[in-house]
Amino acid sequence: MTATALRTQINWWRGCQRACDRTGYQYLHRTNRTASKEHVQILVLGGGSGGVTMGARMKRKVGAENVAIVEPSEMHYYQPIWTLVGAGAKSVESSGRPTASVIPSGVKWVKSRVTEVNPDTNSVRTDSGKEISYEYLIVALGLQLHFEKIKGLPEGFEHPKIGSNYSEKTVQKTWKALQDFKEGNAVFSFPNTPVKCAGAPQKIMYLTDAYLRKTGKRSNANIVYNTSLPVLFGVKKYADALWEIVKARELTVNLRHNLIEVRADKQEAVFENLDKPGETKVFKYEMLHVTPPMGPPDVLKGSPLADEAGWLNLNKETLQHNVYPNVFGIGDCTNLPTSKTGAAVAAQSGVLDRTITRIMEKRQPDKKYDGYTSCPLVTSYNTVILAEFDYNGQPLETFPLDQSKERRIMYYMKADVMPHLYWHGMLRGLWGGPGPYRTLMHLGMK
Repeated sequence: MTATALRTQINWWRGCQRACDRTGYQYLHRTNRTASKEHVQILVLGGGSGGVTMGARMKRKVGAENVAIVEPSEMHYYQPIWTLVGAGAKSVESSGRPTASVIPSGVKWVKSRVTEVNPDTNSVRTDSGKEISYEYLIVALGLQLHFEKIKGLPEGFEHPKIGSNYSEKTVQKTWKALQDFKEGNAVFSFPNTPVKCAGAPQKIMYLTDAYLRKTGKRSNANIVYNTSLPVLFGVKKYADALWEIVKARELTVNLRHNLIEVRADKQEAVFENLDKPGETKVFKYEMLHVTPPMGPPDVLKGSPLADEAGWLNLNKETLQHNVYPNVFGIGDCTNLPTSKTGAAVAAQSGVLDRTITRIMEKRQPDKKYDGYTSCPLVTSYNTVILAEFDYNGQPLETFPLDQSKERRIMYYMKADVMPHLYWHGMLRGLWGGPGPYRTLMHLGMK
């Protein structure tokens, strides 16, 4: 090749490089190469309620540029409102916002799914092949729904008359089944696993009763709540109040009954009797609401971070990992022995914020989470029993009145106040639960 030809080829190649720079190709190529390995001071796994809340709190602590949140979903949902969506009182659209709009400004959003956590090397891997190392890790991965563990699901949702308030894909099917109800059994299930918002499976039962009364169909309906639990509710004070409602409204409750199969083409639900192994009973239904079995995220199960059951292994008071001191957790993915609710996440966030601060200062945590959680038990289209309690199942009520009573003001809080508080307070890291207000309202007494 002559010198002239060589110069011509070099100039041509340089021109291509400049053109590639203008089109962004070189930038993308460089980004892809360097993005395979990154480092961040505080890494948050999960962009649900716990993840976004802690992302906002950590942003204020160390600066947005030092925080990243790993979350694959394009939409973020306020799931507690799905109880009312399934009963036609709210729209599913009102429950969701784009994830991009709730990620704290300046915090990096890694739009991928976590596939591997390596606490021994302080790193995680995502489904895009990226490796991210961290100084501190906050695990907020939520839990997984397992409709597939019930024979006949999830394909059974293709048939009418069956729904579930536990998924944005199936919650509107609940409302459709309720509207189309004519006569027969309305059946509601509670699985033999931990669940999020343990009151939700029976809330839709009470709302169904109210709707059928309002539309003149109640006399043609037999409402059946089959729960795997040995109790109607885990806290006796509220359970006693709920049993009174069950009796007054002529609802049928079968304890220790677990849904194992749905024959959607025949409108049959098969339940096993947990107290009599091998015994099953078939319920014909005109409407069926399914609460699916639930479990820890796959990425946690079998990892060094998990306990024997697959849940994140935390100190229940400090929310610090029991083995890895730079790992923390919040919300549904943890093994904390309290009900998995949004209210619990709010209360945990304040404690976890303090714990991380102390650890960063190389000091011992000094704030303890008492297990506070809350379940607004919707009992009609305008009443709620506001259950609040701690690790010991003891009522921990905010208001200086008997919260085991059905009240209209509590429904207003559930339907309108709490969503506003969620979007504008909790997700911005500004709401850590009602603890201070409880102290004030009870004049300093617990």
